[in-house]
Formats: sequence, structure tokens, C-alpha cells
Amino acid sequence: MRSSETDLQTGSSVLSLSEIQSAIDNKTKPLGALGEIETLAAQIANIQQTLTPQADTCRLTIFAADHGMALAGVSAFPQAVTRQMVFNFLTEGAAANVFARSVGAEIQVVDAGVCGDPIIDERLLQKRIGNGTANAIERPAMTPDQVRSALASGSALGHDGNEAVACFGEMGIGNTSSASLVAAKVLGLPVTEITGRGTGLDDDGLQRKSALLEIAATRTDAQLDAKAALQEYGGFEIAMMTGAMLGAAAAGKIVIVDGFIASAAALAASRIAPESRANMVFAHQSAEAGHARILDALEARPLLQLNMRLGEGTGALLAFPLVRAAADMLRDMASFESAGVSGPA
Repeated sequence: MRSSETDLQTGSSVLSLSEIQSAIDNKTKPLGALGEIETLAAQIANIQQTLTPQADTCRLTIFAADHGMALAGVSAFPQAVTRQMVFNFLTEGAAANVFARSVGAEIQVVDAGVCGDPIIDERLLQKRIGNGTANAIERPAMTPDQVRSALASGSALGHDGNEAVACFGEMGIGNTSSASLVAAKVLGLPVTEITGRGTGLDDDGLQRKSALLEIAATRTDAQLDAKAALQEYGGFEIAMMTGAMLGAAAAGKIVIVDGFIASAAALAASRIAPESRANMVFAHQSAEAGHARILDALEARPLLQLNMRLGEGTGALLAFPLVRAAADMLRDMASFESAGVSGPA
């Protein structure tokens, strides 16, 4: 939520935060009775610059890519699962597919850089940056050109389409490690403070993962700017999701941020273009260690607390009905005057 009294320009007028709050306060309810839904409605009105907002349409874009560091043993699952899960998305068998159907959201899947031969399927968007990233434990994950290409491709995808609400998810074995390193470097924190169990590592696996990520972290300075952090440690899907959030925000869309990995991308996006933060709604607080640190840095209050850590955009989809309801409330709920109801004395 922006702190200034006037913000986005639409046509020749600017809708102030005080006008938005007055409209919410004059609905047929006690002041503040709808709690966080009122805060969400105000944010949506500010994004769209209208007191009659629309949030009925939603699209989830899932970015898939592989990570060189996965072969070092940072995950409980083999790298082949990334490719297998792409087919699961395409045949509508994953949790993200189920939730998208449940809430009435569209879904599209993007190959940002899955290892192996390109997947030939008309249902899959081909935006491959490379055949998986390099092993970020030993060397930069991407070249500067690859980072620029991923951000640009993501921006175009985020900007494209007429949906009011954009959700973004990811699939990539090893990407909690990548997100941990990106977030740690952007925030200037030890990577051990951000590292969690990812896909379900046991204690020995978590110890091995933490040790490997500490080695990776020593390659660079304690703190990096967002683009440098993405180049050194990011995945193609994380960099492309960062660009997509920037593109969607620039297009005036509501951006629902999913869990830990998506929040690492949102952190990078907010550092690249601080104005994009105003469009971000944070879906839930993940069970993944370190997510709370990212949310604190973004001054974000997630809508849900469900102990989830799947990714794929699943949490963002579950938050979509709340976003839609908040917009509907501001647009359709009667005021004291229109309903002929006596307001507070």
C-alpha cells in the first residue's frame, strides 16, 4: 500500500487514499469491521484508480527451469522431476491445476530452461534461456545476457493478457536453494538464516544443503544488487518470474505473490523497480524457513497462514477469491446513504 496521499495517474485525475478510505468507511458496516479485507480493497482501488474495481479474471503462469546446483545434492528429489512435473502441469494433474479449476483461473506453463531437449507440446510456451543454469556453487548461474533475456521475456509475459489478477508459480528442482541465495544476497544476510528444508530434506540433507549454500555464498560479496544476485545465484524461472511481476505491475495488474520462491522474485522486482511493490498482494506465509525474513523486508502482511510449502502458485490461487471478494465489496456493497441505513452517531 502506498503511503502518499495521491498516487497513480489515470487520465486527468488522481484518486487519493483519503477518497478510497472514505468510500470504504461509508459502506453499511461499522468502521474497520471487515479488517484486512478493507485494507486489501483500498490497495486494489489504488492500483486500478477507481472506486468500482474489478478483480474477476485471474491467470496463473508457471515458469519451469533446472538448476546446475541440483546435481550437487541440495534437493531430496532428482533433477528429472522438473521435466516430469511440466508434463503433469500440461495434463492438468498437479495441485496448481486443481486449484486453478476450483477458483476459475486460467493457467499457462512456460519452459524457461528445463534440462534436456526442448519439450514439443503446443500447450507449452517456449521461452528457453538455456539448458538449465550453471552450478551456482562454483560459478555464476547465468551470464549477463541470460539475465537480461529472462527479465525481458518475463516482463512481456506479465504485461500480456487482459486478466485483472496475475499469479505466478515455479517448478525447478533446486530452486529453494537458488531463492535462498538470491534473497540472502539482496538482503545482505547469511544464507543459513534463509535456508530451509525445501522439498522435504531430512536433518542430514538440510545440513548438507546448508553447507553447500555457504560455499556458494562465499564466492561473492555479502550483499549484491538484485540483478547481480539473480545472475550469480538465480534460476531462469526465478529471473523470468521477477520480470513477469514487473511487467504485470507496469500493466496495472494486481500481482498475487505466492510463497517463498515467488517472494524472493518479488524482493528482486521491488529492488529493480520499487514502484512495483504497490501492486503486490502477498498470499500466504510459507512453512519454508526464511520466508518471514523476506516478508519483513518487503513490509508485507500475507493474507493466509496455511503451513504450505509446495510452490507452483498454489497459495496465490487460494488467495485469489479474497482479492476478488475485496474488489466486489468496494464496488457492490451499499453505502449508508444508498441503502437508507443510519450511520454511526
